[in-house]
Amino acid sequence: MLVVDDEPPIRRFLRTSLSTQGYDIVEAEDGARALEGVRRSFPDVLVLDLGLPGLDGLEVVRRLRGGGASLPIIVLSSRVDEAGKVEALDLGADDYVTKPFGVDELLARIRAALRHRLQQQGERPLFRSGALAVDLVRRIVTVKGEEVKLSPREYDLLRLLVAHAGKVLTHRFILKEVWGAETDIQYLRIYIRQLRQKIEPDLERPHHILTETGVGYRLRAPD
Repeated sequence: MLVVDDEPPIRRFLRTSLSTQGYDIVEAEDGARALEGVRRSFPDVLVLDLGLPGLDGLEVVRRLRGGGASLPIIVLSSRVDEAGKVEALDLGADDYVTKPFGVDELLARIRAALRHRLQQQGERPLFRSGALAVDLVRRIVTVKGEEVKLSPREYDLLRLLVAHAGKVLTHRFILKEVWGAETDIQYLRIYIRQLRQKIEPDLERPHHILTETGVGYRLRAPD
């Protein structure tokens, strides 16, 4: 795993916390060394701060994705940098963790990113998460074994979330993929609520479709 942050105390904290979980850690303190580290060490995951000296985190994401790199990228972001988080996700980052952060949350996001990468290597025909099951071949959605009827647009939205399960999708990305253009975000909110009404056990405390405030939505990773 490659950890990139210009603050030595944060790198030290990440190295200590992640190495105890069995991860081999390589460090870099700026964007140029991050790109070099990816080329040299072929990490399974990149944990990347946005506010780097010289080549910033956004440019690192842009160059890696532009060059065809598919490794999971988890962005570290300050609370005030919401625009940066959204731009990083639109450029191809898989997820973000807000500073200050807890190591348990970061570890969970890393596991989800690794699972998603494995799924991308061969899309599974059946998605399961808790009581929710989506048969991508027969286009059948069930909750607790009971079939749920979705409209074509609802199904397209759910399928997109399933294809990227565990990954944060920005509002802009979802609107472009499902509607074909940057439509009014209110349409997305309406369809997300309709989907939740059909698949969530508790509409007010969603278990499957999670809101990333100000950014977008994330479907809980499969079991």
